[in-house]
Amino acid sequence: MAKKELTSEQEHIARIAKALAHPVRIAILQMLAEQTCCYHGDMSEVIPVAKSTLSQHLKELREAGLIQGTITPPSVKYCINQENWQKAKVLMGDFFREIKLQETCQL
Repeated sequence: MAKKELTSEQEHIARIAKALAHPVRIAILQMLAEQTCCYHGDMSEVIPVAKSTLSQHLKELREAGLIQGTITPPSVKYCINQENWQKAKVLMGDFFREIKLQETCQL
């Protein structure tokens, strides 16, 4: 059997999964989901990490397209990227539905 190339869909799913793979990022998304937007400074008062660490987590979520930010010096305001969030929900939902598990695992 010949090796297959990874599809862009597989790469996109992995990118989303990576962005969701840390409890601080989950906390950020939950915080943003509860309001229309949030400032970096406000998040740093609630999320239990250093501001620089928070910035790295925000960057990871932004690069995955799950959040977006608006820079108005000296502050940065973040919100969930609604369009990309909907796409991610569909993509991840389809992924979980497509995986067909065998009835029993034979080890």
